[in-house]
Amino acid sequence: MADRSADQVEWTSKLKDAYGETVELEDEQGKSSVYNIIAEFEVGDHGYAVLGTSGTGAEHEILRIVVSPDGIPELESIMDDEEWEDISELYDELTFPGDDVK
Repeated sequence: MADRSADQVEWTSKLKDAYGETVELEDEQGKSSVYNIIAEFEVGDHGYAVLGTSGTGAEHEILRIVVSPDGIPELESIMDDEEWEDISELYDELTFPGDDVK
């Protein structure tokens, strides 16, 4: 996996431009949930979104942004564990610069 660093990040707003401040996602069982779009960024040739639910103690979801042939941004799970870990750590670095978050 290519090294990713904070200086390679470009903040974007593709999802917010297309959908507003929230997106509704459906899980494997067909249950829909609304997520707030917390952040969007690109690093290398991939885009990523950080989503969260309302409420205390809610965890963030990190998904890959892909653009459909129609030009519409869509979300997909990051299936590669190493990629997910790299992007999660990169987001922590961007959110908490200078902190050693483990």
